[in-house]
Amino acid sequence: MTVPAVPASLVSAVPASAAPASAGPASAVPASAGPAHERHPAGPVPPPAGPPGALRPGLRFGFRAGVVAATRGLAFAGLAVAGLGLLLVALAGPVMALLGTAILLVGNGRQRLLTVIVLLLAGLALSRFGLPAALLGLRRLARLTRELAGRWCGVPIGEYYRPRPAGPMTWTRLTGWLLGDRATWRDVAWAVVNAAVGLILTVPAAADILVGLVKFIGPELDRHIRPVGYPGNSAGSLIILGLVIIAAGLVAAPALLRGYGLLARSILAPPGHAELERRVQRLTETRFEALDTGAAEIRRIERDLHDGAQARLIAMGMTLDAAGQIIETNPQAARALLYEARDTSIKALAEMRALVRGIHPPVLADRGLADAIRALALDSPLRVSLTGDLPGRPPAPVESAAYFAASELLANVAKHAEAGQTWIDIRHTDGMLRLGVTDDGRGGADPARGTGLSGIERRLAPFDGVLAVSSPPGGPTAVTMEVPCALSSAKTSSC
Repeated sequence: MTVPAVPASLVSAVPASAAPASAGPASAVPASAGPAHERHPAGPVPPPAGPPGALRPGLRFGFRAGVVAATRGLAFAGLAVAGLGLLLVALAGPVMALLGTAILLVGNGRQRLLTVIVLLLAGLALSRFGLPAALLGLRRLARLTRELAGRWCGVPIGEYYRPRPAGPMTWTRLTGWLLGDRATWRDVAWAVVNAAVGLILTVPAAADILVGLVKFIGPELDRHIRPVGYPGNSAGSLIILGLVIIAAGLVAAPALLRGYGLLARSILAPPGHAELERRVQRLTETRFEALDTGAAEIRRIERDLHDGAQARLIAMGMTLDAAGQIIETNPQAARALLYEARDTSIKALAEMRALVRGIHPPVLADRGLADAIRALALDSPLRVSLTGDLPGRPPAPVESAAYFAASELLANVAKHAEAGQTWIDIRHTDGMLRLGVTDDGRGGADPARGTGLSGIERRLAPFDGVLAVSSPPGGPTAVTMEVPCALSSAKTSSC
């Protein structure tokens, strides 16, 4: 049975970044650094498309669509109320501190000092503990609004937040990071607009439906409900008016919901230059990572040459020199030294070949990525099934990065996964090279216990590659790499 690679949309997508490759278990890699509530890609991120039943960009009308839209409007209204509460918490501390300062400047009387002290202490305490928590809460509400606007309103909204700074997060650093991010001020502006305008778009449809049901049709169903009083309010007219009001609410609900999504996008969407800024920042990061990786690779090659082939060549030279000195007086010993030098040269040649394979394997240069990975599978101690093929050749740097990434993944599986079977799927679709490695091992991979996946991220980073990982406890583990690239014509060895 062939198990294809898990699509990146079904697992946690990770922008490529970070460190060398020997690894812990084939492990799940969360998106970028930082605590769990801040893990997200650095650039504008469109919200997921949502489940099949989600409202799509084209407006849908009808009884069911109206009821669903009105219900979702009430959910958005709940978010608006929650956002208003968080906004009040965020403002309470500064407002109380300013009020205390004002009283200190213009007030008089014996109780002035006590009032000022109480207000200042309360304001500082609320600012110390309430402000960062409220701003983070507004950020979570804004993210939820973006997601639901894409799923329910058919209005996708991107996001762009500054990456969380590395290192210990003190109150000063946390508050400075939040207040220094323009996206935070968009979240605050949205909380204000949502409370003032958003409720006008989300509540009326549901209110119309409830009023029509309760105040107009309800009295005919339950005598305890008092009907609306107006001239000629007969039972028939009440029911007709109730149905008209309900129909108006059902018809208006999808349009109002769509309008709410457009309003949210006008406030929460990042400006047009944010994507360019993110791109420049990403290119700067990957440039330094590529330079660091290249320097580390050069140091590795120098170390391997110095400790391996170079040492053997020096030893072979010394052995040949010793043989030359005794060849006339002791031919037998000289012959033994020559044999030893021959064995040393064979070992040096084997180490040189291994070093060359570590830089750029000949099978990769001659046969291409698919055949090179097939050779990896044949050399692996694992039971490996490989599916898919490439109709052409990716660019050489992409080929090399993908090959060594697959090699590291197979090494991780062999060392840590306790897998009985491994599947590799490689293909090129939609301008994207996709390489998936799935195993039936124990799962529960944790990137904190090793750096193998960080090394893969670093390899993929210069190519805007993405690493997606799924590894629940008990398995299976599925890793998918995606690198945007074009294929050239197929190339094979001329030998």
